[in-house]
Amino acid sequence: MAEQGDGTTTPKTESHDPDFPEAFLQFMRGGWREDRLDVTARPEAPNHAKRRAALSDAFPGETLIIPTGNEKVRANDTDHPFRPGSDFVYLTGDSDPDGVLILRPSGSGHDAVLYTHDRNSKDTDAFFRSRNGELWVGRRHTLAERSTELGLETASYNELGKALADCAPARTRVLRGLDPAVDRAVLAYDPDPQSRRDRALAAVISELKLVKDEWEIAQLQEAIDATVRGFEDVARVLPADRAVKERLLEGVFALRARHDGNDVGYGSIVGAGAHATILHWVRNTGVTRPGELLLMDMGVEGHTYYTADVTRTVPVSGTFTPLQRQVYDIVHASQQAGMDAVKPGVKFRDIHLTCMRVLAEGLADLGLLPVSVDEAMSENSTVYRRWTLHGFGHMLGIDVHDCSAARKETYRDGELKEGYVLTVEPGLYFQPEDDLVPEELRGIGVRIEDDVVVTADGCRNLSAGLPRSSAEVEAWLASQREAGPRLPE
Repeated sequence: MAEQGDGTTTPKTESHDPDFPEAFLQFMRGGWREDRLDVTARPEAPNHAKRRAALSDAFPGETLIIPTGNEKVRANDTDHPFRPGSDFVYLTGDSDPDGVLILRPSGSGHDAVLYTHDRNSKDTDAFFRSRNGELWVGRRHTLAERSTELGLETASYNELGKALADCAPARTRVLRGLDPAVDRAVLAYDPDPQSRRDRALAAVISELKLVKDEWEIAQLQEAIDATVRGFEDVARVLPADRAVKERLLEGVFALRARHDGNDVGYGSIVGAGAHATILHWVRNTGVTRPGELLLMDMGVEGHTYYTADVTRTVPVSGTFTPLQRQVYDIVHASQQAGMDAVKPGVKFRDIHLTCMRVLAEGLADLGLLPVSVDEAMSENSTVYRRWTLHGFGHMLGIDVHDCSAARKETYRDGELKEGYVLTVEPGLYFQPEDDLVPEELRGIGVRIEDDVVVTADGCRNLSAGLPRSSAEVEAWLASQREAGPRLPE
């Protein structure tokens, strides 16, 4: 729908849509049966209500505005598939575009209202003329149906303009950068685009997301289990004796992601040979070659938008060379040390240092460090990072890099708590043009990444369905190839 200056909407049409004669319009306006939807409350709705209550407690007496965002143009008159804003869906469970959640102060805390589009029913011409009409996109919920499903009061999007105008500037916080209409309304009374008040709102939501409840962990486990199946699918079509395109493997995994979940959680990285040394290699324009390694960083995003994030590095031929195995085993030892260190009360930074020291020791064994391990690990040096490039991991949840707005002291410099879900993903990367490493190492990249949940006395590996050691990876790859290709059921 197209927004007007008064906050109302008009049907979305395109320049090539025909001008219909009145006889056709009259004919289209009648003869339609109205089918009712059987809508029930979602079982997870109480979880979203608890999150809204926790956010309310953090900002008593203030109005809080959380938009989801709008559809984005892909090209001309086609849009990208809409993915709701993570903070918005975390607080509402709603997945439609243009929604805005407003929490208004009340005697008991806050009243929550979701401003969203009502359905384009058959009572208006928008039903068949608008590109957002139900003849084009299918039956949508009424406001009442949406309210029943989400356990949340709803109001028409056409009333949003007035609701925003009624907000008291000094007592309002907004998640900015998601909805231009909301941003314009906010800038009218607070022109500072880096408002500290609004950054504090984003930080609190991120920090609420740090501890996952049982339902969230179950959603992550479903996404991770689908990801395991996706890696198996890829292994079953990866030939040991000839080249195939990286995009073939990307596509096989994407089939699993769309079948078992919502989509991929991020652009899949399929790096064959030297492409494995490029951290965010998402073009995937290369080919596999027998004798080289293949690094795959991929994750399924589930239907509730919680995503997996898993990386495996496999030998295309089925067996690591001695040098490939040595590098792989260093990375595996680093990851195991990090996972062994994960438990409540341990600092996030200390997990990083644990993983990095094992990598630095491995680099010393390879004869690459120009200084001692202790000197390399000092804050005044960190020369080992030439080959490690990134940290040990990050928080995981409804975003692949979850809780990114959290304050440094509660995340990067903070302590782990039970219920945190994070990745452990050390790696070693020897660039093909790096003259400081022997020629035989150049172009080798290895990363191993798993998703773990912090438990009372350690952590549980949610992605344990995939092997990690070099010997286990070889055996797994052989067994998948023997099983042969399969279609998702």
